[in-house]
Amino acid sequence: MGDKLLRFAGFELDQQRGELRGADGVAIRLRPKTFEMLRLFATSGGQVLTKQELMEAVWPNVHVGEDSLFQCIRELRTALGDERRQLIKLASGGGYSLMAEVLAERVAAAAVVTERPVADPVQAGPAAPTEAASVTPPHIVIGSRKRALVAAATGLCAIILAVAAAVPVWKPELLFRRAPPRVAVMPIVDASNDPRGAMMVAEVTDRLTDGFAKIQNISVVALRPSAVAGADKAGASVTSPDYEVRGELQRNDQSWTLRARIIKAGTGEVQSVVAASVNADEADAQLQQSRLVAGVGHALARRLNDVLESNAPSARARGASAGGDKVAIEQAIASINQTTRERFGMAQSMLQKALADEPDNLDIAVALSSLQLRGIQMAWFSADEAVAVEAKANATLQQALRSKPNSIPVLEAYCRFLSATNHFVESLVTCAKALSFDPWNGPALYLIGLGQIHLGRFDDALATFRQADRYDTPPSSRWTWLLGAGWATLLKGQGEEALPWLQRSIAITSASGRSHMLLAAALYRAGRKEEAKAAIEEGLRLRPGTTRLNVSPPKGNTSPVFLEASVRVVQSMVDAGLPEQ
Repeated sequence: MGDKLLRFAGFELDQQRGELRGADGVAIRLRPKTFEMLRLFATSGGQVLTKQELMEAVWPNVHVGEDSLFQCIRELRTALGDERRQLIKLASGGGYSLMAEVLAERVAAAAVVTERPVADPVQAGPAAPTEAASVTPPHIVIGSRKRALVAAATGLCAIILAVAAAVPVWKPELLFRRAPPRVAVMPIVDASNDPRGAMMVAEVTDRLTDGFAKIQNISVVALRPSAVAGADKAGASVTSPDYEVRGELQRNDQSWTLRARIIKAGTGEVQSVVAASVNADEADAQLQQSRLVAGVGHALARRLNDVLESNAPSARARGASAGGDKVAIEQAIASINQTTRERFGMAQSMLQKALADEPDNLDIAVALSSLQLRGIQMAWFSADEAVAVEAKANATLQQALRSKPNSIPVLEAYCRFLSATNHFVESLVTCAKALSFDPWNGPALYLIGLGQIHLGRFDDALATFRQADRYDTPPSSRWTWLLGAGWATLLKGQGEEALPWLQRSIAITSASGRSHMLLAAALYRAGRKEEAKAAIEEGLRLRPGTTRLNVSPPKGNTSPVFLEASVRVVQSMVDAGLPEQ
């Protein structure tokens, strides 16, 4: 937090004290989040801050609904006496800005108390009687110093002996913990030949830097172009990073394309090369920037996580994989993200064969568990099969978490397990940890949204699914958060508004019977009864035997709010033609 006192409209914002004061100098009580939002407004130079920017800045790595944002805005307006909404104004695009001139004044540094220098007896002359009475005799001072030195030496020896005794017990990494690797996000190069290119690369660089700064096991360094030029002339980076993220932005008639790579700074070895493109005709520039950054950030974060995990002591102790598992795992991931029952079966068989060839390969075992948990969510296992799969997956994932606690695939799989077994609160925690290593992780956001739905937090869930849609990573998972957004909207009682989400999801992946049944409920509520009937028929074709009694997901650990809303949705399905039993 800065050290400047910010003055505006008769108020003082003291960043050092974390305090807002009125014209009378009396402090005005604000919650920490509300104070942080006011600080953002006061330091933004009058610029409009979007809702998304405010939520990401005030609640980093926490997924909240817009109601939390609105609460802070209300509290600020109350604190500032802004009933007419003239200080904090809503912009036409939906963001907010502070409509007041802000003057910054540097706060004086706190006085430093130092010891009074000892007076030179020749210069100072005779001491006053009161001071002389407090002087310690020289022989006592010397004796005290000797005793202090002996005590210090004894204590030092004790510490050395204690450390020596503990070394055989402690792990070396506990004694000599390594600093997190340093990642330098270099300014993105504008190779677009477009007048908007300079603005785009500046925004993309900032967003990419902010995203990497959220990753908990690295240290991020952002270099200004002038610093980069100086480092290039000197022949070395001024910050000595372990890895560098470099990229360039290109433009053609159809799209903007961001190409980026992670480079090992010491050797120049390229660790990963990725690219992401967005439609050049998209009117929302912030959406373009968000998807460009998420497209490369998601892939680079996963690659960096893979590199760091492979260098971890536990990974080195396990040794390298025997190889041949990459194709099987990639097939499984593709099936999880965009699946039909046939593709699911093929991927499961491939992983089972790969695991039979390498029974100790934990990566394959985790991929198989994650795939099968998706099968449980899609209701592709019988009840008895699902119980056996859950038990096996739990054992596999517990072992994986002990071995690779920071692995994104392991955390994703465990998050899916917790969601599939209705441990929704725990799934929110685990998915949040996955996001702490990959802030653009669409599947983790989707599973967080599912947890919020089952806990009755429909607005929060919709905000989470919208965030996933703004990132769109990976695009093959898009149908999941679109389906989630439609479901959350339907549970809120908004059938007409749910239709676009559900229709977009089904257009991508039409093999989910539950998607068609949710669409039927939305159509029925919108008064489109014939279309609702057709949607139910398609859902029953994909999930034969579905009735009112078994159409809903398991109810364990769900909130009464969710259960009540679900009853209304299921009734709409029945009205559209879903059998009672």
